[in-house]
Amino acid sequence: MEARSVPEIDGILRKHMIRVPKVIDQVSGIRIFGKLIRSVVFTTDVAIIRNCNANAVIAVYPFTPQPIITHSIISASDVPVFCGVGGGTTTGKRVTNLAEDAEFQGAVGVVVNAPTPNETIAYLKEKIDIPIVVTVISDKTDIDERIRAGADILNVSGAGNTVYIVEQIRDKYPDIPIIATGGPTEESILRTIQAGANAITYTPPTTGEIFRKMMKTYRENENII
Repeated sequence: MEARSVPEIDGILRKHMIRVPKVIDQVSGIRIFGKLIRSVVFTTDVAIIRNCNANAVIAVYPFTPQPIITHSIISASDVPVFCGVGGGTTTGKRVTNLAEDAEFQGAVGVVVNAPTPNETIAYLKEKIDIPIVVTVISDKTDIDERIRAGADILNVSGAGNTVYIVEQIRDKYPDIPIIATGGPTEESILRTIQAGANAITYTPPTTGEIFRKMMKTYRENENII
């Protein structure tokens, strides 16, 4: 059967939004609680979250996770949110408390950092009923132990080594869900998909970068007037 085109409706005001690269549509996606997720925007900026067409949000930031930030992001988002709950600097029972709070607020999953001990992952698995997303940054990670501890989804963020890491994981674990960073171009995203990623994280431009482009246009138009 010939593929049908997808009708698209835009408003005047909402037309100006961040769109993830179309190539991401080629991934299989991960279905969580009935929702199919292919694209995941990596940001904690609620203005970006409200004006992006990604299927989900991954809210991880380089500070100790705070419930008020989690609550704000989940409240602002109209798509599922994966919330960071620590595991590196933030450890022990605090990670579990943050994860339980995120689940109660409506997060679709929790993300733990690469240094998180397997014991913490196992304890989380006993306490929450949403997916545990474990970050993988190196091909040296013992994936067997991560899965045995309770990892539901692997979040591969290996910079230039991401494609290789995804390939290695997919070769040994054909069924484990993998979210992976796609890189800066459509070509790099496609390589990540071909390596075996099920969903792609996309880092959007910052509000500052968007403003710079807008202000440049405004100034050029002002000169014309």
